[in-house]
Amino acid sequence: MSDTLQLAEQLISRHSLTPQDEGCLEIIGARLARLGFQLEMMRHGDVDNLWARRGDAAPIVCFAGHTDVVPTGPLDKWNSDPFTPTIRDGLLYGRGAADMKGSLAAFVTAIEKFVTANPQHQGSIALLLTSDEEGVAVDGTVRVVETLQQRGERIDYCIVGEPTSVSQCGDTIKNGRRGSLSGVLTVKGVQGHIAYPHLVKNPIHMAAPAIAELAATVWDEGNEYFPPTSWQISNMHGGTGATNVVPGTVEIVFNFRHSTASTTDSLKSRVHAILDKHKLDYDLAWEISGKPYLTPHGDLVDAVSAAIRQVTGISTELSTSGGTSDGRFIADICPQVIELGPLNATIHKLNECVAVADLDTLSDIYHGTLTRLLGK
Repeated sequence: MSDTLQLAEQLISRHSLTPQDEGCLEIIGARLARLGFQLEMMRHGDVDNLWARRGDAAPIVCFAGHTDVVPTGPLDKWNSDPFTPTIRDGLLYGRGAADMKGSLAAFVTAIEKFVTANPQHQGSIALLLTSDEEGVAVDGTVRVVETLQQRGERIDYCIVGEPTSVSQCGDTIKNGRRGSLSGVLTVKGVQGHIAYPHLVKNPIHMAAPAIAELAATVWDEGNEYFPPTSWQISNMHGGTGATNVVPGTVEIVFNFRHSTASTTDSLKSRVHAILDKHKLDYDLAWEISGKPYLTPHGDLVDAVSAAIRQVTGISTELSTSGGTSDGRFIADICPQVIELGPLNATIHKLNECVAVADLDTLSDIYHGTLTRLLGK
């Protein structure tokens, strides 16, 4: 049994349902401490966070991830207990195997191998780990980043261990993510009896032309790395429940997934202009859950790509698809952020699993990246 597999099994056996850590950080921290890492626990609310660093010079290479996992779903639908790591047909089963305890184990063993061979390595190695990524994500990575900002600390390169691979370990790197901007729009009308249309103002009817224009608007054309920005309604609520009453308001919940070709301010401004053009009486509350970020070809992308090619023989692809990750917070203090992890086919599903062989492959890729960025 490899060290990476053994550590992955240790972590999977912990019932770390978000936002609980259940001792995962303690297991990882003990191994890092033996390598000379300085450990700093940062607890916020019910969330455990760890900032660990070895070295005090630049550049800083940071590995980032989370110990928390999503709920298991019906236990009787699993082929084995989700918190009892089980190997069948070359696959390691358990909640968090792919998302992302396998990556965490690979982080640690890659660092151990590198530090053993390079005890006087240049620069610094860091880990930023949280137990609040799968949940509301308000007391996790974002809090650690705020603390580092307040202290004037920055990161040069960051690898987030999210499962990014599609068909083969290492075939896809996420070198950016779209931003997420949500709005809750309340259009106001005049409630009344449906049989007296001259005495009411139907907010649904009033909002319809504006909705049509918003849906048809081309917000941007995207760019080399991102698809065009999209605007989608997720929920619409109006009415009193009675069939003979025109509602006084309608609530429309929408979301932008936007590229770096648009800013949050530009999108907000254009939405307000359309609503005002249609002379609506409305309230609009905005929420930014993630800003877009992008890491083009450079030191980090090139180092990771070269390591993947050396270990697997394949040429990796760059992608910005998918939802948000904690990379959106780290990008505030780090100019180069990428995500690389195992296959994502089973994440959040019943019988989540990762190929046993991919754990060591991933560790070797992380080690190769460290060697290229910090080795002598």
